[in-house]
Amino acid sequence: MTADPDAGLLSPVRAGTPAETATGDGAWLQAMLDAEAALARAQATLGTVPAEAAASITAAARTGDIDVVALAREARATANPVVGLVKALTSVVGGTAAEYVHRGSTSQDIFDTAMMLVATRTLEPLVTDLEAVAEALGSLALAHRDTPMAGRTLTAHAVPTTFGLKAAGWRRLVLDAAERVGRLLEPGLPVSLGGAAGTLAAYVEYARISGVDTADYAERLTAAFAEETGLAVPALPWHTLRTPVADIAAAIAFTSGALGKLAVDVETLTRTELAEVTEPAADGRGGSSAMPHKRNPVLATLIRSAALQVPVLAAGLTQSMLAEDERSAGAWHAEWQLLRECLRLTGGAAHTAVELARGLEPQPGRMRRNLDATNGLIVSERLSTVLAPLLGKEKAKELLGKASARAIEENRTLRDVLGEFRAITDVLSASELDELSDPGGYTGAAGALVDGEMRRSEAIRPGRPEKL
Repeated sequence: MTADPDAGLLSPVRAGTPAETATGDGAWLQAMLDAEAALARAQATLGTVPAEAAASITAAARTGDIDVVALAREARATANPVVGLVKALTSVVGGTAAEYVHRGSTSQDIFDTAMMLVATRTLEPLVTDLEAVAEALGSLALAHRDTPMAGRTLTAHAVPTTFGLKAAGWRRLVLDAAERVGRLLEPGLPVSLGGAAGTLAAYVEYARISGVDTADYAERLTAAFAEETGLAVPALPWHTLRTPVADIAAAIAFTSGALGKLAVDVETLTRTELAEVTEPAADGRGGSSAMPHKRNPVLATLIRSAALQVPVLAAGLTQSMLAEDERSAGAWHAEWQLLRECLRLTGGAAHTAVELARGLEPQPGRMRRNLDATNGLIVSERLSTVLAPLLGKEKAKELLGKASARAIEENRTLRDVLGEFRAITDVLSASELDELSDPGGYTGAAGALVDGEMRRSEAIRPGRPEKL
């Protein structure tokens, strides 16, 4: 029976997204083949592999010539897929060039380099998606700079804020995420080249046999390999020095959390009782199998599902830094699936967030109704601040406490009740009370904060965020 592909049935957030394509078995296999071909070309550049052999290896390094299912099953015998890959690639290359496949290399050199290629190929479109999300959220922030809504703390009404400031806050997190991912891509993730135990001994020995100067051969080979792959040169071989993987884990965990904050806020604001935003509509989206009236916040749900998983998986990647000796038995192997899930979940979440941010529909009228739901109690802080110097702090607190209790008990506005307190009308005119009681007039520096945020972070280089 043919093995079923991992089509994302249990992970719809990444199903059909660019991140899924970039991290699938075929993509990973091609990255390993790319690493093998790049290594042969790098060695040919330095004279330790014939140029014709490197060209033959490069031409043969195609996934279509290798059965990925058979390769996966063969990997059970060696605990990694590179051993079987080398055997298969050698068979495809054939002839005299075959002896130069994987020359002087070890499985971890190839797999870790492939891992960095897969990560790069996933993170580059991820940054593009994050920039698109930030752009859409910036438009919302500017359009709703002064749209008042209830600010909520510990789930309850606190003081007024604006939807523009909320959107600017989401945008700031997304830009922070883009910056962190961008730092991985510039100057780039590193190749892995260490040989059997991090000394590059076999590479150097083949150079000696070939009559090539070995004085700085390891350094030159690493640089040539990095050039061929488009990756960076590491400071040292990193078989058990897992900084690159830990860095990816940290950036991806933060990114999923940043997107998750947007998602969980949207889920809250779309509640029937609030209805302050709606997700973009699409045929068939948000429906329920049992309740025809439902329009569920599906996009936010998908994003949040990823944000709940990635930090847990990323913790496993960080834990794998505890890799013993010069090559690990288990810690290295534990990274592979964890990293893939982190990349494709976060990539899927970012791709989903583009559609969410671009199509999110604020409902200012509903925001205003909710803002007025407590009959003006939401501005009690403002009234307390104004009355304290006029009446004394304790007296102001006492009067506002009585007025608030009466407003709640009698279901009246705080403004009307305050107008019945002589001590207050003696120091505040009716028009002043009207102004002070308007929740829409108590948004503090929200507008200025939006303006400052947009000025501070408006310049973004194509493909890479500026350091902000």
